[in-house]
Amino acid sequence: MNQLRGGAGKALPKDTAEVWTGRATSRVQWLLAVVGAACLALGIVLVVGYTWEGNITPWVMSVAGCFTAGLLVLAGTLAFVHVAVRVDRDGLEVRCGHFGLPRCRFRWEEVAAVRQAKVTPCHWGGWGYRWRPEKGTAVVVRRGEGIVLELGGGREFTVTVDDAAGAVRAIQARLRRHAPHPPGSRPSPGAV
Repeated sequence: MNQLRGGAGKALPKDTAEVWTGRATSRVQWLLAVVGAACLALGIVLVVGYTWEGNITPWVMSVAGCFTAGLLVLAGTLAFVHVAVRVDRDGLEVRCGHFGLPRCRFRWEEVAAVRQAKVTPCHWGGWGYRWRPEKGTAVVVRRGEGIVLELGGGREFTVTVDDAAGAVRAIQARLRRHAPHPPGSRPSPGAV
């Protein structure tokens, strides 16, 4: 029985279900997270260092703006600073960021084919969870290699991941195992 290799390149023990894992990380998103944290820090400095003289409306608006911008930028960037892909016997799972949200799961019955592709944020309108009517859905955290799942109904799902070729091999092995067999034929016991 062939062993799928994980993202680290180690073969999994024989008593473990075959799993492939991979990730992609965005260095640009970390820079944006620092900008969000700086906005929060500025809001804290404004709260602590303000002297109560005159009209406080500009101060309230400044503090609210710093906190709002900081939280939105920080949450948005940390949600898409990396993506984790897991291929196992049940399907393919994609988790984003440190909290694993948004999360997408595709059962093998939903996947028709897979291919490797070069993914660029420019083609998808930026980083993050993207949808374009003519292209489908994507999770883009950086430019570079990725995979494209061809789903039923002509839909596609694209995700950036390191070692996209390994992901494609793992997914193709799973698709062969879950492919419908013609009546009267049975796959050989060692078939992938």
